[in-house]
Amino acid sequence: MAETRLIQGRYQLLDRIGRGGMGEVWRARDESLGRQVAVKCLKPLGPRHENSYLRVLRERFRREARVAASLQHRGVTVVHDFGEHEGVLFLVMELLDGRNLSQLLEDNKQHPLPVPEVAEIADQVGAALAYTHRQGIVHRDLKPANIMRLNDGTVKICDFGIARLGHDIGFTARLTGGGVAMGTPHYMSPEQIAAGSVDHRSDLYSLGCVLYEMATGVPPFDMDDAWSVLVGHRDTAPRPPSELRPELSSPLERVILDLLAKNPDDRPEDAAELVRRVAEARRAEAVLPQVPQPPVRAAEPRLPAWAREMTTGSKAVGTEPPAPVPPDPAAALTGSWTAGTHRPARGGGGTERPPPPATLLTDLTLRQDQALRLCGEGRWSEAGELQRSALAERQRLLGADHPDTLAARHDLAATLGRLGHFDEALREYARTTDGRSRTLGPDHPDTLAARQESAHVLGRLGRHFEAREVYAAVLAARERTQGPDHPATLRCGHNLAFSLGRLGRLEDSYRMALEIAAARCRVLGADHPDTLVTRCEVAHVLALLERRRDALRIYREVAAARSRVLGADHPDTLAARYEAGICLGRLGRAAEALDIFRTLVEDRSRLLGPAHPDTLRARHAVGVNLGRLHRWEEALTEARDVFAIRARVLGADHPETLVSRREVAVGLGWLGRWPDALAVYRDVAQARQRVLGADHPDALASRNDEAHCLEQLGRSAEAVELYRQVAALRHSRITARERSV
Repeated sequence: MAETRLIQGRYQLLDRIGRGGMGEVWRARDESLGRQVAVKCLKPLGPRHENSYLRVLRERFRREARVAASLQHRGVTVVHDFGEHEGVLFLVMELLDGRNLSQLLEDNKQHPLPVPEVAEIADQVGAALAYTHRQGIVHRDLKPANIMRLNDGTVKICDFGIARLGHDIGFTARLTGGGVAMGTPHYMSPEQIAAGSVDHRSDLYSLGCVLYEMATGVPPFDMDDAWSVLVGHRDTAPRPPSELRPELSSPLERVILDLLAKNPDDRPEDAAELVRRVAEARRAEAVLPQVPQPPVRAAEPRLPAWAREMTTGSKAVGTEPPAPVPPDPAAALTGSWTAGTHRPARGGGGTERPPPPATLLTDLTLRQDQALRLCGEGRWSEAGELQRSALAERQRLLGADHPDTLAARHDLAATLGRLGHFDEALREYARTTDGRSRTLGPDHPDTLAARQESAHVLGRLGRHFEAREVYAAVLAARERTQGPDHPATLRCGHNLAFSLGRLGRLEDSYRMALEIAAARCRVLGADHPDTLVTRCEVAHVLALLERRRDALRIYREVAAARSRVLGADHPDTLAARYEAGICLGRLGRAAEALDIFRTLVEDRSRLLGPAHPDTLRARHAVGVNLGRLHRWEEALTEARDVFAIRARVLGADHPETLVSRREVAVGLGWLGRWPDALAVYRDVAQARQRVLGADHPDALASRNDEAHCLEQLGRSAEAVELYRQVAALRHSRITARERSV
């Protein structure tokens, strides 16, 4: 971003003072108030990223802004303003004059801070956390780089960028994708590492790690790789800091060690109790004068053999951001994977698998990153090949049930699903589920995630009854282990409502979708994208129940909310407008529907191109509503144009191409050209039988169209025979479905 950049005609960017995963921080001048401020900008992203990915990043940034702007405490960075300028989201904060704790340690050549300063930091940060926790906000990424000590001695917590509202547990974790725990390895709580339930006591553990480092010069688990650090947090008691810093007072040491308790119940109850205990420790005995000494490094705890040579991260120190490191897969570190030795390979006779070379693991991680980039660019086939080879190598090096192997298998399954290879995707999800059930347990969130994805694939295969069974089982497990209002539970409930609708259980689907929409509104907010998705499902089922006026009202409300939150040109906003147009057409308000669809054609042509499937859907709807207005010559021309483009772009036998082909026949019939219409209807029926099967509902509908056309031509005997064949096929299909149920 250029140094002369002016944001919203008010904030003049002067120089960059920081950079992180979410964006950059600039020193800027507020031209309106004549003061200097800090402006955090979300990194501009290229067009290669999918809209859903961009939406997630923007929603996460907006959440940061809303949360941070609500905080008013001397120990928390003040947020003045936030907004969006030319596609770049920004947050305006007070400009702090001081150094963060990482910089203080570096300035001190990694020697510990004076003990009185450690106690003062504990007191001020504890008071700030007591305030934020009362607001229901958990920071989740407390570390030295996020704590500033100003030149006047004030200590402030910065960057609530991954803060989580206490009543909204799960939202931010979902935004990270893939179930990967957020946070910095040297300061993560055991419950974060295990991807478990996280509350305010996780911040207390992270503060304990910070205070330990300030008091000794090193974090409590100071190994060279992230895996070893994470295993230490989970299974190893920290070395008492007084062994590294003899002059540390016993009461203050007790406070630090209690903060580092593995079980959240064994830590101080809340930050207010921490502040009280720090005050007692400061009163209990005079703190001895600090004599700077080189820190003594803690002995490395006993770790699994497979973890000792893995290198993926470093602690947060220094003024410049650390070099990029591969994504940390630590969220899967649970259960037997933190035992004393690495599991043997299958068929290995129970012998310990030698630790894989770090260079091979690094190469695998880089290949996995490359595959993710290919996915982001829509190059799914190339990504799948890369993921398949990386999976085979991980299985050879680490074993079939290693968390990394299972995560790679999960990613491959997702890619196969995007490619439409649903049978293969289902097999890979089943293998992932089996492996995670053995190593993590059947109710672990990662295991449930794989089961839930398998249900989605079953639905794509048309196996809706099986999908419903899986969704129902996963929902029961999530309610039992994560609670009924956890976002993952609500997501599963949404999927179950969808599945019920596809099974024709419309009343059940409606009731469940309505319940999930209300819960998501309560937990996530009325305008949250997930809430709006479920409201769309409510509207969809209402339309199927012939309650189209109610459906229209909801679609319009969703379109307005999405326009407000995501923007008028966002694909989800346009999709809600499209559904509103469908409702209008079916309510007999074809002129209003025609106006909506023509505007949609213009917007989608501008944003996506004239031959994009979504643009063509809007053009098809234009033709349909021209027909409803009895403008059949125009409708026939539109149908033929859309059919020709779809045949070229999607293929002659694609379902949407055949829908347009049928619309041509409808227009010909209304214009009295029944022989031409019959030829087209027969082409469509034959194609659908060939592609979908003779008893598929769409194929049967086409045979009915053909019979109706024969009647119009006075060929009643042929029409009756065709109706009879259709009735027999439909009866056979219904009987077969009832037997399967």
